[in-house]
Amino acid sequence: MKRYILALFIITGSLVACSKIVPGFLSNTLGYTGKEIICKRGLVYQASDKINYDGSTPPVTFALLNLRDSATGKAAPVEFTTLYEVMQFKPGLSFNIATDTTVDILNAKRQLNKIPPYNFNTTSGQIVFNRGTKNLPVGMYNFDIEATNANGTKFYPSAGFIHVMDPTDDDMFTLSSTFANAFDDITAATTAMKTPKISFTKQSDDGSSVILKITDKNGVPFNPLKGEVIKRGDRPYFPTYAKFHPIVFTDTAMVCNFELAPFPLSTYVDNTGYSWGYLQYYRIPSSYVAIDGMPSTTGYSANPVFAFKINLEGTYVVEVKLTDAVHK
Repeated sequence: MKRYILALFIITGSLVACSKIVPGFLSNTLGYTGKEIICKRGLVYQASDKINYDGSTPPVTFALLNLRDSATGKAAPVEFTTLYEVMQFKPGLSFNIATDTTVDILNAKRQLNKIPPYNFNTTSGQIVFNRGTKNLPVGMYNFDIEATNANGTKFYPSAGFIHVMDPTDDDMFTLSSTFANAFDDITAATTAMKTPKISFTKQSDDGSSVILKITDKNGVPFNPLKGEVIKRGDRPYFPTYAKFHPIVFTDTAMVCNFELAPFPLSTYVDNTGYSWGYLQYYRIPSSYVAIDGMPSTTGYSANPVFAFKINLEGTYVVEVKLTDAVHK
């Protein structure tokens, strides 16, 4: 009996010694947290989440395979693999709000690169889209993923889908701040006004201009050409964020050619190190405005302040409406 047990132990040990140990671990359920990856056509930068390793042993290398039309199952259109000319900053260079004051200076930092409308990161699985996506057809496109690590290679069918759609107004325009106060011309005291109403309208895909209007509660514009809209001391305003072209004043608006999106490209930090974000400060002198609730015997100017961002080239109208003031 003892000899039998010893022989069995030796045989079992031999089998264990001969069995192959598989290195690492590659999960059957790794993938994106959300399978739908949104791509808004033409925006400067968009990126998906990274692939969740789900405990897989790093490093893992990914490949995106079989991009196809979700409706027909046919291969995705050639626009996904076409190389488009996209203006980008040269490696190691970026926009400097203080020194990049002309188109020539700006262009010295940029170059046209021929690139596909998206890039797939083989290490993270992240998909990054660029402005070349303006050429992609709207639709839904499925894809598969292949993952490889020390454990081997696994195939993950229908791992995600790219949903290509047109950008909405909220994608193109971001409002981060708006407020206003009434300024007593005699005492310099300020009183809070109602929050201005900001509206945004895209006029066309052409150019790169913002037509900024400041209006009273009835929609009557103040006239920048006649000094009805002025800057406030050394605080930031339209030209602070894009000095490439002079601001054009009309009888209803201020027009800024911002040259490239997003606008502003950078927050404004003054020489003391204080960051103003994207804020713009203006004043409507008391001779041109009457503010609800303010004594008519004393002059009160209106001080609107706002911060917004344009995320796509084109021509836009931005209206800042003072909801408790009228044009005199």
